Order: sequence, then structure tokens, then C-alpha cells
Amino acid sequence: MNLFDHVVYRCIVGSRAYGLDEPGSDTDRRGIYVAPPELDWSLEGAPEQIERDETQECYWELRKFLRLALRGNPNILECLYTPLVEHASPLARELIEMRSAFLSKRVYETYCGYAVSQLRKLERDQRTRGAIRWKHAMHLVRLLLAGIGVLRDGVVPVSVDPRYRDRLLAIRRGEEPWADIDAWRSELVRDLDRAYATTPLPEEPDVLTVNAFLVRARRSEVV
Repeated sequence: MNLFDHVVYRCIVGSRAYGLDEPGSDTDRRGIYVAPPELDWSLEGAPEQIERDETQECYWELRKFLRLALRGNPNILECLYTPLVEHASPLARELIEMRSAFLSKRVYETYCGYAVSQLRKLERDQRTRGAIRWKHAMHLVRLLLAGIGVLRDGVVPVSVDPRYRDRLLAIRRGEEPWADIDAWRSELVRDLDRAYATTPLPEEPDVLTVNAFLVRARRSEVV
């Protein structure tokens, strides 16, 4: 069974969606597939994700995708807000129309958590390798900027603000001292805290709406 035939949503994320691509940048494709009932109901069950490494593609099974989105996973939320959509079935378009149901104050924890994890990796690299992975430093800053935007505006800003693009690219090229980057990071963490204190987002995502969507999607596969 070729599960790639069951892909209902395919989009481009990563540097091309952020507006940070340069010549030679990869094209990262992500999306959703819906497991056919005979596999989903079987003893084996359906894989939670399928990948094509040679083409930088990864697709989550619908249930897994929805669960991750409800947790406020930044990578998953970006799939719902990227401007670069290559394929969207009617079911996927319905999902995109209800994407705000996934946004809640939980995103503060997930964006903070990802940023802290990235910072620890950078500090470890500095200790063990004596060098910073500049691409990771750039994405740390980009992630904090995105988190501030989600909390402040109630949407996921995938494309970076043009005001920050040149500086982010300079960071990736290793043209800015780590001390200056870290100072900016600290400032953005404070901005993230302030955005959380005044965010219009609800305490929790709309689980009932998302669950009802999943049930409809499953039923549509057996009609």
C-alpha cells in the first residue's frame, strides 16, 4: 500500500517559507496523510508519519498531526500557516479554515521550550566544539520572534518580518558575535513574557471542534 497516495495536504516550510532562503537552500515539504480505514483499524495500525528523505518530505497521519497541533508544536502550526501550499484537498482546506482552534496560551510553553532547548545545544557546542552552529542560532532568534507574533496577534507568522531578515541572514553567515545574538535573545524572551501577559489567546485550544473534525474525516473515508 502506497501511503503517499493518501496525502491530503502538502506545503513548504523551512527557509523558503520563512523568506530566509538563499541559493542552494533545501525545499522542505511537510503535510498530512489520512490512513485508509483498513489500515487504521487493523492490528498493525497506521504509521504516525511517513517520510521521503531523498526529497525532504514528511507527512503526519491526521490524528497525530492534530494532537501535535493542539499541543502548540511550532513546526506543526507553521504547516497550517505557511503561505506556500502545493496541495490541499477539501478536507485539508476545511482544516486550514479552522486553524485558529489550535492556538492558545499553550504556545508560550512550547515556543519557550524549543528556544531553551536550542540555547542549550548552542552552549554545549560552544563548550565542546569551541564554535556556534550559526544556522541554529538564527533559528533560535526566529523562533522567539514567531512566538511573540503568535501571542500578540493570534496568528502564526511564518514569513519573517522584513525588518529582521538581513540581521537573521547575517547571523546564519556567522557575521554577528554570539554575545550580541545572546543579548538580542534575552531581550526577545522578555518581549515574549510581555506578549504572554497581554495575549488575546484562550487558555486552552478548542479540543471539541478539533475532535469533531477528526470524526467527520474518519467517517468520510468509509462512506
